[in-house]
Amino acid sequence: MKTYLDCIPCFVRQALGASRRLTDDVAVQETILRELIKCMSKLDLNKPPPYMAREIYRLIGEIVGKSDPFEEIKDQSNKIVLDLYPKLKQIIEDSSDPFVTATKLAIAGNVIDYGAKHDFDVNDIQRFADEAIHAQIPSEAMESFRRSVSQAENILYIGDNAGEIVFDRLLIEWLLPKEIIFVVRGAPIINDITMVDAEKTGMSNLVPIIDSGSDMPGIMLEMCSKTFKEAYERADLVIAKGMGNYETLSEEMKHIFFLLKVKCSVAADHTGHHIGSIIIKKNTEV
Repeated sequence: MKTYLDCIPCFVRQALGASRRLTDDVAVQETILRELIKCMSKLDLNKPPPYMAREIYRLIGEIVGKSDPFEEIKDQSNKIVLDLYPKLKQIIEDSSDPFVTATKLAIAGNVIDYGAKHDFDVNDIQRFADEAIHAQIPSEAMESFRRSVSQAENILYIGDNAGEIVFDRLLIEWLLPKEIIFVVRGAPIINDITMVDAEKTGMSNLVPIIDSGSDMPGIMLEMCSKTFKEAYERADLVIAKGMGNYETLSEEMKHIFFLLKVKCSVAADHTGHHIGSIIIKKNTEV
């Protein structure tokens, strides 16, 4: 998926929101925006939005002076959802169709995104989870996903955000004992998960974890490690969470199911679903 003109003001909004969340120093905020505008003047619109997002948040980290400026936010998200974990697990076990409920909750977790929504309030997570359980997902999409999961022998599950990883854990626990490898980012970027988050949330005790080899908030294969590429090629099913993974992998010829919440007009137009939808979207199979 390429970068559209509508993405450009979104980049500025993201940078301003992130800078205000990370520092009260207006001079620092101004520096971030001025440097961002310089960077955007060289933007290749044929590359997906996460390519530019990577540059934005690298820039913010350098100016703010932190390698992981969202570290505290990520820890807070993980802790809040871990506190909800027993309740969410019970909801799945008590439901008439645990697979559907676990899938909906996994998608609900994708709301925890400080890139798309810098003013997101992590305390609203329970409300979003409740809404997701009652959301309508087309039955053909859900059943197609169910069949593919049941037939798959090697699943590569590409995660997205901190906090969200606990929702992923709920789905993966239901999919076991399938052979599953869980993927995190290779280095901190926005509130995306790294190996640290996999360890803090218990995911590393559940399934093997690998990182993408890149700090891209998505998956551009040419920027990923050999280890990731080998796992990607070996997988007969890829589950990819969130808009960043969708934006970077949507044109790949691979058996992929994208699980995400649609958060902007560009994604809405590209997926054919309105903003706010929680969706399961199947990619092209080879």
